[in-house]
This record gives sequence, structure tokens and C-alpha cells, in this order.
Amino acid sequence: MPPSRPQTPAEVQVKEAQQGVPRYGCPHLQQFLGPGPQNKLKETIAQYKGILGVIFDRPPLIRQTSQLTKTDDMGLVTLTPNYLCLQCTVTATERSCLPHGNETKHRLYVESRTGSVYCQMCDDFVWDPTLEDMRVRKMTTGSFSTKKRKHEDLLPDPVTDDPKFISTNTIENPCRASGIRGIYNMGATCYMNVILQCFVHNPLLRNFYLGDKHPRDECSYKNCMSCAMDDMFQQFYAEETTTGYSASNILASFWLSKRKAYEELASNKEQDAHEFFQFLTEELHEINGGGRPSRSHETPPLKKAKNGNDPGCKCVVHTTFYGKLQSTITCQNPKCGGVTTSVESFLDLSLGLEAFSKKKNLNATPLSLEKCLDEEYKNWEHCDYNCHKCDSNNAKKQLSIKTLPNVLCIQLKRFKQNNGQASKIETPVSFPLKLEMLPYTSQARSQDTRENFALVRTATYDLQSVVQHVGQLETGHYASYSRVGNQWFRFNDHNVTLASKSDVLQTEAFLLFYVIRSLA
Repeated sequence: MPPSRPQTPAEVQVKEAQQGVPRYGCPHLQQFLGPGPQNKLKETIAQYKGILGVIFDRPPLIRQTSQLTKTDDMGLVTLTPNYLCLQCTVTATERSCLPHGNETKHRLYVESRTGSVYCQMCDDFVWDPTLEDMRVRKMTTGSFSTKKRKHEDLLPDPVTDDPKFISTNTIENPCRASGIRGIYNMGATCYMNVILQCFVHNPLLRNFYLGDKHPRDECSYKNCMSCAMDDMFQQFYAEETTTGYSASNILASFWLSKRKAYEELASNKEQDAHEFFQFLTEELHEINGGGRPSRSHETPPLKKAKNGNDPGCKCVVHTTFYGKLQSTITCQNPKCGGVTTSVESFLDLSLGLEAFSKKKNLNATPLSLEKCLDEEYKNWEHCDYNCHKCDSNNAKKQLSIKTLPNVLCIQLKRFKQNNGQASKIETPVSFPLKLEMLPYTSQARSQDTRENFALVRTATYDLQSVVQHVGQLETGHYASYSRVGNQWFRFNDHNVTLASKSDVLQTEAFLLFYVIRSLA
């Protein structure tokens, strides 16, 4: 869906959720389902039932593809979904959805693959308990209940009697096999726990291991890290338990490794979570990079390409985390203007905070992630460079992102070295739930992208996980936040608690994991 939306009319103010009071997916949907002059509960439910019948009673191919309109090439089938209007009988494509809304003022749609409700005014999918109950029953049983039920009866019971755990647009499912488990601290291993939690809730890694892409029974590597990861995913998503998990196999795989780079992990000292992230991805790449592991007895040798990785690798690590950076150097000699470009792969983006921390007293506006990205990937800087055309050493350099990854990892560099002493930078940095990365791409430099909605969508990210470091450098502690559906959870070793969006956004972030919105 195009990210731009029409002007929002006067919205219905939704009060804080209270026990026994119906909840709604968004204020615009409340106008149709809630009490008031515009109440169209019966008509909306009847329309939604009819749409679900169209979606789930037909062959899967019909609801997963979209036929282009007459203005396009007839007969061409795309992989984008249809959008069935919840207020009339129109079925719109991704392109025609916004024009239809502008013309008819119809802003609620049902996505043709899953039956989820999309609100054009909120520019997002909304989770409404009333409609979700019908969708789940239709999807799982193939029919709706014949028993007549009151509107209040359609709302699932709240999770807890404590009102603070009741949100306005979601109902928490029990943890059980949904991947929500804590991880025991085995002695200063919180740095490892937070990265493992981020991996557990990473959709690409989850699908890889739950899809049996690394079959343990066919792997003969000793102390295989990928086998240990596979076991962890199975324990989190297949076992109906909420007790803490012991990641001893993963820690042992590092301890028993013969690689010198991992020797520091075999101690009881607190380590850097970012370094562990790099070590873990490198290990998984080496094991899965060549397809299925061979029948050797040791882990594969550590190989380094010119850029520190294999840019042509199709393993789960590269398809998940890796992107490409482009460096552009422009000669400032007016008679020359020569341009030199180079491209290299990256696992994560590291943003230095030391320079910003020195300026924070001079700048009244708070520091944001976007400002850091602007400084790194939009602004030019002078560099030492001898032009091969005119031998001038006056040049400017600019970094941009040539290829965005499916999961973008951003490190806010909070640790610095000064005269041999390590210290922590505690400068607050705000970050968004939705991150637009198009302004920092090479494509944005070369063309006008303001009206290219498809390009914008491929560069839009949603926050998935946050790693924070609390306390001082030597005696601090790591914790993390991860999103499960629309609900956030805080993972503090084996303790797991519900968290609000404000809790997440007020975190002193160290690592941020964003998942590209067009991943589906």
C-alpha cells in the first residue's frame, strides 16, 4: 500500500481500555462497530463474513495473486494481494486502492491473502477482536458458528484482570509455543541472551530453522552452532512451556571452538553484545554458506573474502542481514570533477555517538536516529584522495546504501576508548517504530523518488527488536525488547514482562533491528 494517506477527518477519541468494555482495532473502525450515530455493526459484520467466504472458500491461488486493471497489461498476474473494500463490493489492487478511497471515502479494506483488515487512514493493518474472532473461526474450521451471539460475546476474554495489561487494539495470547521464553543467565551471559532473543523473533531465521533447513540428523559437525540454534528454535516454538531456556549448547559451541577469535567468549567476563552478534553470524555463515554441512568432523575453516564476507553467498545470514554500501568520491577540481565509486557489503550500520555527545550541550534539539543517519549517509565530507585524472588531492566523499538488507541492524556506538580507558556514552537517541531508509540509498541520489510509492515501500522498515545496555561499562547489564505481533515484551535474562511502545521508545538503545515492511 502507498505510504501516503489522505487527510484524516475528525477522529473518534478512544478512551483507555477498561475491563468489560469492547475494544476496537482503530478509531476509524470503531465508527462502524461501536455505539454512535454511524453504527453499522450488522452491515459491517455481514460484509466481512462475505469477504472471508470469498477468500477462504476459493483455491489459494486466487487470494494470493492480483489481476492487473484494464490500464495495465491484461492477463498479467502479479504476486501482490487484492484489497476487498469493507464498505462496498469493489476489489482493488495495490495501485487502485488509494484512488478508490479518495473517490468514495471508503478507507477500510480486507487483504486477500489472510483476511486481515487494513485501515487506509492509519496506513496499517489493524487488529480488531470482533473481526479477528470471525477470521480465525473461518480460517480454522471453514465455517462460522450458527449460534447467534451478542456483540459483547464476540470479544475474547481479557488475558488478565489487571487493566494495565489490556491494550486498545490487541489481546494477548498465552505464551505457550509462541516463542516467548526467557533465557537463563549462566554467569555474565546476558550479552548472549539478548542477541539470541533478537534471533528467535527474527522472521527469516525463524522460518529457516522451523522449516528444517538445517537438518540436525544429517549434520556431523562437532559442536555445530547451527544445530544448537535449531534446537533452540524448536524449544521456543514447539514446546508448550514458559519456563526459562538454558542456551548451554550455544555457549559450549563457542567455548569448544578452536578459532582464536572466540577465545574471549570462553570466560566469565561480560562481553560486547555487538561482537557476539558478529561472531554468531559469521559462525552460522560458515556452516550454512555451502548448503548442507558435509560429513566432516570439525567446523569449517574460517574464510575471509576481501570485504570480510562472501558477497555472492545465499546462506540464511546473508539473505537476512547483509546489504551493500556505496562510496562516492568526487574530485573538487572544477576542471575535472572526476567521480570514483566503490561497493562493499555490510552486516550492520555502526553510527558513532561521540561527536554528537560533544555537541549535545550546544544543540537544544534531542538527538535522533535520523540525524545520525543524515550525518553518515547524506552529508559529504572532505577526504584525502589523489585524483587519477588531474592528481588533485581536494575531494569530497559520500556514503550511501546501494542495497538494503531484509533485516537492518543498526549499532549506536556507546563505548569509546580514551587514553586506553574505556567509557560509555549515555547520550539519549530517539528512534522510530517505522524507519524510512530511502533518503539514504544510492537510488535516492540519482532520481526523484517522491512519487515512487513502490520504491518507498521497499525501503520502509518496522522495528522488531531493541538491545539496551544498562549501567556502567564494566558492571552493566544487557536486556532486550522484541515485538510479537503487535505486543512488545521485555526480556531480562529468564524474566519476561509485557512492555508498552513508550517503554521501548524510551530505551537507551545499543542495537536496533528493523525488518523491511515488504518482506511478506
